[in-house]
Amino acid sequence: MPVTIPGRRPEEASAAAESADEVAAYLSTYGEPEVVEVLLPDTSAVLRGKWIPGRSITKIWKDGVAIPLSIFGLDIWGCEVEATEIHLETGDKDGLCWPVAGTLKPVPWAPRPTAQVLITMHEPDGSAKGAPWKLDPRQQLAGIVDRFTARGLAPCVAFELEFYLLKPSDVPGAPPEPVFPVTGQARQNMYSMSDLDAFAPVLHDMRAACEQQGLPADTVISEAAPGQFEVNLYHRVDALAAADDAILLRRLIDGVARRHGLRASFMAKPLVDFAGNGMHVHVSLMETGGGNLFARPDGVGDRALRHAAGGLLATMADSTLLFVPSYNGYRRLVPGSYAPVSISWGYDNRSVAVRVPNGPPAARRLEHRIAGAEAHPHLVLAGILAGMLEGLEREIEPPAPLSGNAYEHEAERLSPSMEEAVRRFFASDFIARAFGEDYRRIYGVMKREELAAFTRQILPLEYDTYL
Repeated sequence: MPVTIPGRRPEEASAAAESADEVAAYLSTYGEPEVVEVLLPDTSAVLRGKWIPGRSITKIWKDGVAIPLSIFGLDIWGCEVEATEIHLETGDKDGLCWPVAGTLKPVPWAPRPTAQVLITMHEPDGSAKGAPWKLDPRQQLAGIVDRFTARGLAPCVAFELEFYLLKPSDVPGAPPEPVFPVTGQARQNMYSMSDLDAFAPVLHDMRAACEQQGLPADTVISEAAPGQFEVNLYHRVDALAAADDAILLRRLIDGVARRHGLRASFMAKPLVDFAGNGMHVHVSLMETGGGNLFARPDGVGDRALRHAAGGLLATMADSTLLFVPSYNGYRRLVPGSYAPVSISWGYDNRSVAVRVPNGPPAARRLEHRIAGAEAHPHLVLAGILAGMLEGLEREIEPPAPLSGNAYEHEAERLSPSMEEAVRRFFASDFIARAFGEDYRRIYGVMKREELAAFTRQILPLEYDTYL
C-alpha cells in the first residue's frame, strides 16, 4: 500500500511510489552513480539538461528539475529565437521537469559511473506536478495519443533509424569523410555482411549498450552507402515510449561511436553522391480488445487502413516541416535517392511516401517513409498520428495506390524546399487544430528564422563560380 503524500491525489502517490521503486532498483543493481544526466529534448531534438550529483538522485523524483520554459524557444544552434516572444510571454520563468518512467538507465560509454534519465516539462500551476507544457514536443504527442485513447485505440509504433559512421575531421566545417576499415574505398555495398563485419566492434558495442539500457533494438543492416547503417527498434504499443526509444537510441549510437574514434551522423544528406539518412515509422492501431484494427475482417480493417492512409496523404504537405525540419533535409528528397518525392502510397513499394509492408494480417500497418533521421521523433510521430486521426474521423479516401516506380508517376510532389514547407505549415488549419495555434506560430517562426540564417550564407560554390 503506497503512502499518501499530503497534497497529492492517490494516482500521484502511486506514481511517486513507482518512481521510488525505479530509483531503488537502479541503486541496488548499479550502485550510486557519480553523475545523473537529466535529458530534455528541445524543439529541434537537441538534448538539453543538467548534470546532477549522484548523491542527489532521489531529489529528481521528489522535487523535479527546474529548467526555463523558454528552452523550447531555442534554435538548432542553441540561441534564443526572439521572434517567438516565449521569453517575454513567460517572463523566462522556470518550468518543472519530471522524470519519464522507465528511462533511468546506466550510460555504458561514459568514462565514469553515470546514469541518465529522460525528463519532460510541466508548467508550475499550484498542483503537485503542474500542467503539461504544450511547447514540449513530448506533451504534444501525449495530447494526440489521448485522442486515440478516447476512441478505444492505442498506436503500435516502431522506428527505424539510418546513420553514417564517419571519420572525424579536425577542420571546422569540412565535409564529412566516409570510412571503410577494410579497403578504405567509399562505395555502395547494399546489405553487405562484409561491411557489418568491418564495423563489428562498434556495432556490437552499440547492441550491448542497447541491451544494458533496455532499448528494444532489433535488426542492424548495412545500408546503401559506405559506413551507413540502419537500426530497427521493436514495435511498442506505447507511442510515447517508442519515440523516447528513438531519442535515446540516437544518443547511444553517438556516444558509442565516439568511444571508437568515429562520428555518428544523423544528418539527412551528409554526402552528395550517396543516399541520405531516413527515419521510417511503422504504425498500426490496436483496439481495446487487443486486436489490430487494420486486420479486422469484413472490410472494416481495409476501410480503416484506407482512411488512415488518406489522412496521411491529405495532411502531408502541411506537416512536411515536422518530418523534414532542416535546410539540408530537402536535399534528400530527390528521385532515385531511396527517399520519397511524391504524396503517394502503395503496397510493398519503397518508392512511395506511405507503404503498406507485406506480412501477416495481424501485423498489418502503415510505414511512413518521409522523415529525415535528424527530425524530432516525438514531433514526427505526432504529425503521423494526427494525420491518421484526421483520415479516420473524416473518412478520407486516398487515391489509388501506386504500383511500380513512384518517381515516374504524376502524383503531387512533396514540398521541394524548406521555404515551401514553412509557408504550408504557417497556413495550415490542420496544424492549428492538431497542435494549437500557438504551437503553429512558434514552431513556424523558429523554422522561418532558421531558413533565413541559411539563405544569408554565401556558398563556397558561389565564390568558385562568380568571384
